[in-house]
Amino acid sequence: MPSIAEPTVFPQAAGTCAPCAVAVGNFDGVHRGHAAIIRRLREAADRHGVPAVVLTFDPHPASILRPEQPPLPLTTPARRAELLLALGVDAVCVQPATAALMALEAEAFYADVLRGRFAVRAMVEGQDFRFGSRRRGDVALLGSLCGRDGVDLEVVPPVVIDGEPVSSSRIRTLVAAGRLGEARALMTSPYRLSGEVVVGARRGATLGFPTANLSRVSTLLPAGGVYAAVARVDDGSFPAAVHVGPNATFGETSVSIEAHLIGFAGDLYGRVLDVDFLDRVRDTRRFSSAEDLKAQLADDVATAGRIVAAASLSPGTT
Repeated sequence: MPSIAEPTVFPQAAGTCAPCAVAVGNFDGVHRGHAAIIRRLREAADRHGVPAVVLTFDPHPASILRPEQPPLPLTTPARRAELLLALGVDAVCVQPATAALMALEAEAFYADVLRGRFAVRAMVEGQDFRFGSRRRGDVALLGSLCGRDGVDLEVVPPVVIDGEPVSSSRIRTLVAAGRLGEARALMTSPYRLSGEVVVGARRGATLGFPTANLSRVSTLLPAGGVYAAVARVDDGSFPAAVHVGPNATFGETSVSIEAHLIGFAGDLYGRVLDVDFLDRVRDTRRFSSAEDLKAQLADDVATAGRIVAAASLSPGTT
């Protein structure tokens, strides 16, 4: 067997979690289809008296298989673990996705990883689950392997919303198009960007709307536009109007992420800001003057505040 790296376990106190009931997958975005799998996983774990564990991967295996077209993730590994733990699992194991792991045949992945490392007693997967080299393994092969070893396997049908199955790829398409309200309806939590607050051009402050400029964002950016969001820093949360894209009014072409926290006063430089996107307010556009832009920003902030209040995600709520 090739050397396979040890996973990072959330929470650390969970240890190896063997034996266990396990669900394997990318779980990117942690959507309602994933939540259905986790509900069944929790039930299976309780029946067997073992922990419920999710085995996921970082980076996305497609980044190894198709390095020329790596998908931008919807969630960081830590955020994914946070959301999965909130759904009721006991531990999330983030397995480094390497060429050696991707080369494992399906039978070897089952024998060496699932049975060897996790001593799996039960498994819960979606209908489209694939595993092993060249994605050759499917739920039929998994069922055969589990049946041979007395491992319970439950296959969960997809969750269908508005006539289409909920999937990470569907959410990725919506986020890339700026349709954050539609994406939120498919997810277990609003779409989040996290980044370090850095010094920007400070134009917002001169217009009366100071912004926190986010850097080092590693997940998929929404399409250019202004969005209503909730910004979370330390133990506080604030309604926010967030601009994603270039500042066309000032002739800029580079993409920036600027969040105006409604009701916040203080210095955020160097701190990590989590921004949960609720819905789109408007497209980006160029304004003929700073005064026109200032008037529009006032409208944007008012609209964002109303959207946050309507979503019951005002400060102090989750």
